[in-house]
Amino acid sequence: MSNRPQGNHPFRPMRRGPGGPRGMMPGEKAKDFKGTIRRLFSHLGHFKLTILLVGLFAVGSTVFSILGPKILGRATTEIFNGLVAKLSGSGSINFGKIGQTLRFLLGLYAFSACLSFLQGWLMSSVTQKTCYGLRRDISEKIHRMPMKYFESKTVGEVLSRITNDVDTLGQSLNQSVTQIITAATTLIGVFVMMLSISPLMTLIAVLILPLCGALIMLVFKRSQKYFIAQQSFLGQLNGQVEEVYSGHNIVKAFNREEAVLRDFGWVNERLYESAWKSQALSGLMRPAMIFIGNLGYVMVAVVGGLLAARGSITVGDIQAFIQYVKSFTQPVQQVAQISNLLQSMAAAAERVFEFLEEEEEPAGGQNPIPAADIQGKVEFRHVRFGYTEDKTVIGDFSAAVEPGQMVAIVGPTGAGKTTMVKLLMRFYDVNDGAILVDGHDVREFERSELRRAFGMVLQDTWLFKGTIMENIRYGRLDATDEEVIAAAKAAHVHHFIQTLPGGYQMELNEDATNISQGQKQLLTIARAILADNRVMILDEATSSVDTRTERRIQQAMQNLMRGRTSFVIAHRLSTIRDADLILVMKDGDIVEQGSHQELLEKGGFYAELYNSQFEEDVA
Repeated sequence: MSNRPQGNHPFRPMRRGPGGPRGMMPGEKAKDFKGTIRRLFSHLGHFKLTILLVGLFAVGSTVFSILGPKILGRATTEIFNGLVAKLSGSGSINFGKIGQTLRFLLGLYAFSACLSFLQGWLMSSVTQKTCYGLRRDISEKIHRMPMKYFESKTVGEVLSRITNDVDTLGQSLNQSVTQIITAATTLIGVFVMMLSISPLMTLIAVLILPLCGALIMLVFKRSQKYFIAQQSFLGQLNGQVEEVYSGHNIVKAFNREEAVLRDFGWVNERLYESAWKSQALSGLMRPAMIFIGNLGYVMVAVVGGLLAARGSITVGDIQAFIQYVKSFTQPVQQVAQISNLLQSMAAAAERVFEFLEEEEEPAGGQNPIPAADIQGKVEFRHVRFGYTEDKTVIGDFSAAVEPGQMVAIVGPTGAGKTTMVKLLMRFYDVNDGAILVDGHDVREFERSELRRAFGMVLQDTWLFKGTIMENIRYGRLDATDEEVIAAAKAAHVHHFIQTLPGGYQMELNEDATNISQGQKQLLTIARAILADNRVMILDEATSSVDTRTERRIQQAMQNLMRGRTSFVIAHRLSTIRDADLILVMKDGDIVEQGSHQELLEKGGFYAELYNSQFEEDVA
């Protein structure tokens, strides 16, 4: 394949899977195949009895279907002997015996079909319960994992574990277990039945197996790389379509349509090449197997005819043997399919188990302190923190905040403002020092209990698909409609909601793109007001609204924050003039602290920041 053309894609490098990083690709191998399979079967330990029944039903269904051709051969022999006797005038066809044989055969096939249905039904139940359990475990695991995991992984990477990998695991498990049992039983059963008919013809049929096996391995080896490439380029294509669609306005604005089309064309061409090669090679399998099988039929028919002429074998046995030859090559084909299924299943299971084994954030101490009566006194004592050991973000941070105070944290980008909030809510734990809430180290609280004391409004809004009423009520699920409306009024969002079609019952779409960014921010502020927490955290909460709305929100926020401890991160310094305490951060440390007027009078770093913004506003 040619190298991908450079410099013609306006976005970041494309992901390898649909909607995110790749899921499992056919043929991808697990790093520890045996260990993963052992763990998977250990995971299936709850279904031992069911899987045993599946095995018994699969064996029974296969055995009874294998007996069919031999019994049918008896009916054929009876018809043949009857015709010979009728032509010679010494007898006639015994239709009663033939009918009895056929009725028995029909019952046998019906019983085999019932067993097949039961084993399929039971195995489907096992696989779906397994997938249900894994998805439940992954969902529960997500809530126990530290924030650093999600900040180092894309959304698609996590989604691929709970969708693609679990689905691949379930489908492969459902097919492979029954196919292994069926293929082994068929191979052994058919071999025994052929031996019972004619050892000589059995030897001829066995000689076909090496040819079938060699052909399968040859095609499998050559086509596998194209199947993997096909899935990889298909994932890239889906990723690009999703990426370009979501950024369609940007593509149009920068006239990058031709560049996007060139990139799409390159990936589409690679997908075409890998797809037709993989399909063409795998398509050779069936006609080649049919050709080899027909050679076997011819040899069996010739040898069988000679044996029948000598009286060593009946006509019905020849018919049964030909059917068995056809069944004898099927398990060989199934082996190749099972091998691929097992590899995919193991690789998918390995990715799921890796996720379930990821490090979890500790919930709290052995005897956690109740957080229900938190008053809002917060103290930072020589806090030091870095997302990685070699890079310190917060050097030596100390500050004391009294209950009910409004504390503003300001500073240039990268100073560590948002990091302090993450430490306060225990999204991360400090490397050195301590953060105290009401005199207790935050590590002594259970994380979930601690976070119930905090309300948060972020710059990046998050609204889900649902009504406006449901999105605001997310702050406190037991709130009444009247309380939701009161919170909306306090956030100055009630009037605009009434102008929308459906009002509070208007349905927001998946990304809430049917309302403006400023309106989304107002709804998140209403949600925080409804939550009525003891400590409020506002991270650029008014950055997406116009000046007039911002002033109204500031008034609502002052009423909201009265009597509550509030941390406000702001770049617009004009919005935090009334703060009780302003902490000025630079390079992870507090370089100044005081009230707005005190800091201006000092003429230091804060005054420089404030005056530069004032000059920009005037300009």
